[in-house]
Amino acid sequence: MARRERGLFREIFNNFVASLAPNFGRRKLIGEDYFGTKYFEAAPRKGSTKKAARSFEPVNKNDFSQEIPAEWEAWLRNRRREPPTKEELEKNYEIILMKRKNASKSEEICVVKEVEVTKLAPPPPPASDTGPETPGGYKIYQEYKNFGINYKPKRKD
Repeated sequence: MARRERGLFREIFNNFVASLAPNFGRRKLIGEDYFGTKYFEAAPRKGSTKKAARSFEPVNKNDFSQEIPAEWEAWLRNRRREPPTKEELEKNYEIILMKRKNASKSEEICVVKEVEVTKLAPPPPPASDTGPETPGGYKIYQEYKNFGINYKPKRKD
């Protein structure tokens, strides 16, 4: 009687053939964000110890500077196990909109305060203190105006 062996070469060959098979049928749609980007998860191969592959499909495939919500990015990078829920996404999106609104209000307030400060700023110094003869526009004091004119270096003997 022939005893049944493990068939190591058969396993290697079957795994090789399975690796060549396309993964398109294995992708499962997990969710969609408020930009319209779709997120997928592909189940790992049978007997594999790797994690499931996660990917996304953006609305505009040519725009590489497109934003991804932080919740979905954490899910894509396996920082969280479960994908974000719609309630969580809506709540965080409302917080983002509120922060943008508050930032624009505070920006308007800062602009108004800057205008008020410029109105209250002291006038520039009179033109007589500064002029083209002063280097760098600094004030020239009379006691130092002729300083160093009579300077003669010492001779070395």
